[in-house]
Amino acid sequence: MENFWTSIKPINGLRHFVLVNETREKGIITFLMVSVVDSEINIETTYEELINSGNWHKGWINLPKLQSITEEYVDFKAQKKGESIHEIFINEDSLFNIS
Repeated sequence: MENFWTSIKPINGLRHFVLVNETREKGIITFLMVSVVDSEINIETTYEELINSGNWHKGWINLPKLQSITEEYVDFKAQKKGESIHEIFINEDSLFNIS
C-alpha cells in the first residue's frame, strides 16, 4: 500500500498525509492517516474510502503553499489552542515505528 497520500479537499486545512497504521478487523481494513505538517490532524479511513472514493490521490501532489496549507488550518489551530493532543499509537509493523 502506498504510504503517502494527498487529500483532494483540505482536512482541517491540510492536504498531505502519511499512512502510519493499517488494522484489519472482521474483514474491514482501516488506515490511520496523519498530516505531515501537524500530527494533531489525523483521521481514520477505510480501504474503500481511500482507494475508491475519489477523495484521495496516491502520493503527494506538488501544490502551492496556499493550497496545501489553507486558512482553514489557521482557524483550526486557533480553535484548538490550549486543548490536549490526542496520542497516536503506532503499530509494531508500521514503517513509522522507530522503537
